[in-house]
Amino acid sequence: MTAGKDKGKKGKVERVSAKDWLVLIPGINLYKRHRKKRDEKTPGGIMEYPRPLPSGNVAIICPACKQPTRVGYAVHKGTKVRICRKCEGKL
Repeated sequence: MTAGKDKGKKGKVERVSAKDWLVLIPGINLYKRHRKKRDEKTPGGIMEYPRPLPSGNVAIICPACKQPTRVGYAVHKGTKVRICRKCEGKL
């Protein structure tokens, strides 16, 4: 995350909503919801669940330099590859 209450936290993207430009990352952007007991199987109480956040607040972590970075592209041996803008390493 690059902005918001969870700035600096890391996680894997679980789901992407391309239509709304949102991403869902488990353990980040958690909100609490008060649930009423429905039956014997589903207990009531205060549940935490992740909410989607704007994809503009998320950055890719480069595996080489371990820093949040933007993505660039380069042609290597006739194929287009993604590269890190900070260290020029492959993503």
